[in-house]
Amino acid sequence: MADNAAKLGEFGFAGDDHVVPFQVEGMDVRGRAVQLGPILDAIMGRHNYPPAVARLLAEVSVLTVLIGTSLKFEGKFTVQTKGDGPVDLLVVDFTTPSSVRAYARFDEERLEQAIAAGQAAPQDLLGRGVLAFTIDQGRFTQPYQGIVALDGTSLEDIAGVYFRQSEQIPTRVRLSAAEFYDRGPDGRPRHHWRAGGIIAQFLPEAPERMRQADLPGGDGDPQTHQVTEDDSWTEARTLLETVDAAELTDPQVGAERLLYRLFHERGVRVYAPQVVEDRCSCSREKIKSVLEGFTREEIEHSTEDGAISVTCEFCSTTYRYEASEVLPA
Repeated sequence: MADNAAKLGEFGFAGDDHVVPFQVEGMDVRGRAVQLGPILDAIMGRHNYPPAVARLLAEVSVLTVLIGTSLKFEGKFTVQTKGDGPVDLLVVDFTTPSSVRAYARFDEERLEQAIAAGQAAPQDLLGRGVLAFTIDQGRFTQPYQGIVALDGTSLEDIAGVYFRQSEQIPTRVRLSAAEFYDRGPDGRPRHHWRAGGIIAQFLPEAPERMRQADLPGGDGDPQTHQVTEDDSWTEARTLLETVDAAELTDPQVGAERLLYRLFHERGVRVYAPQVVEDRCSCSREKIKSVLEGFTREEIEHSTEDGAISVTCEFCSTTYRYEASEVLPA
């Protein structure tokens, strides 16, 4: 029997590295879904991160592009974790309209010890600290930053807390990252990173339908009253909980097919996808302007063989300057 099943890539499927906005009118739900592929291979390939670190950075990259592509202005959106775990820093920048860069910092010895002890869950590797969301619209504006605690729960749950605190919008986020292996045209095995995610928000016309239970008090105070959640949002959340982690990264599923699986009974509509690209914002001119702000003593201390070399932590590009180029007059 002939295989008549639709293949990913036919009928206008967005494919990898494209964020797909969607709306479920029957449930007053809007959101975005994405699968990242080649962009992650490019980012991870420059740093050779251990798998546990790469997986964390991939999930934060998905979270960043899901939120960043919703910005309606020119600027930069940054997601950063800072904790006391073996992976003490993750930073992902999204610069409108499509540029992404990412970086992770970790303690190799502590990471190996944690993995050997079976403490390789994201909350174990990140530890206690903060997750910061920063919006910077550039010159003449004050950056906005929202901060939530890294409290031992998943990145998905922490992101949900951020939206409850900052926007009071019922929000559910699902994230996943995985390693894939296949064979190239020459028959040799190839290794790839893939990650995917979906963010859904409940946005009814009547604001009273967006009611949510209060978060517990900072000192562990019990919740003092109960709030009945809207039935449409309860249904949407329940459907999102059925998503398997493998579905979020499987290239044979894709964003559109996943959305259809979830919401076809309620009528899901997708919109033009938004591409995301591996592109760093560093440049020779930008780094030179930073060095020109150093004192003569600092420049001389950093000079080796008459020159200064600076390597971008994000893209690993090295810039070399003669000391005379940056020494103050």
